[in-house]
Amino acid sequence: MDNNEKVIEVNNLWVKYFTDGQEVNAVNGINFSLERGKTLGIVGETGAGKTTTALSIMQLLPKVTGRITSGEILFKGKDIVKASEADMRVIRGEMISMIFQDPMTSLNPVLTVGSQIGEAIQLHMNLDKAGVNKRVEEMLELVGIPAIRKDEYPHQFSGGMKQRVVIAIALACDPMLLLADEPTTALDVTIQSQILDMMENLKKKLDTAIILITHDLGIVAEFCDYVAIMYAGEIVEIGTAADIYEAEIHHPYTMGLFNSIPNLEEETSRLSPIDGLMPDPSDLPKGCKFHPRCPYALEKCKTEIPGEFVQGSHKIKCWLHA
Repeated sequence: MDNNEKVIEVNNLWVKYFTDGQEVNAVNGINFSLERGKTLGIVGETGAGKTTTALSIMQLLPKVTGRITSGEILFKGKDIVKASEADMRVIRGEMISMIFQDPMTSLNPVLTVGSQIGEAIQLHMNLDKAGVNKRVEEMLELVGIPAIRKDEYPHQFSGGMKQRVVIAIALACDPMLLLADEPTTALDVTIQSQILDMMENLKKKLDTAIILITHDLGIVAEFCDYVAIMYAGEIVEIGTAADIYEAEIHHPYTMGLFNSIPNLEEETSRLSPIDGLMPDPSDLPKGCKFHPRCPYALEKCKTEIPGEFVQGSHKIKCWLHA
């Protein structure tokens, strides 16, 4: 990867939540980077730390409870962990945008969709009223909604249309980096496909870097250049899409995820789930966090932090391969 092209670099990021005398280890020392025009898929179960990672990049962790305890997030070479709130207001929306999980709750029900898209444009682009209006209409057309619907309210739109509005808001200022947190979860399969195709086209058109957070390995296979598998706040495996989908060796957790997907070419009476549950982030196991659920666990997995297997861009944190 050319260093000049890197839009974002996350180095040894640790995030904790502090609640009622409890310390929750949400993100535990993760590393990744991404260039313009590329997509990184972050995959993992609920509670793996995927959304916390995105909120850390946006500097939108809950003020009272959430804290980045160490590490750096370099955006265009500048550490935004140290950025002031005023600096972040300029960066958010204009350079880094986020599509939040649920389109139904992301929009304000009492404002027209046009005024909600226009708000971001007014804040970040030096345009007069006519210019803002023109840009709002362009953004709606870009995401496949007729411009004449700009004066309608969110309740007049279907789930898929609301998600398109949310994407129009996120892309209104041509951000360099787009964080998409489960952008298709609440939508049916045909709409999912349309939304993802649209994001792919916009990525090519605007040369945006995208971090796509999901638990759907099928979506990742189709749309992502790089894949990071997260478990209990750690990236246990990372590489190009080819590394994850075609390589011979994998982290046992990745293998478990693949085994729990139905194979259309094989006849089986049932799927093989991963035994056990994700550990409590306020009480993580010692050694490898996955060892209580791992069918291949060695004795040292229970006490020692796993070493890393590295082959080109493919990295696996596991004693089986390290």
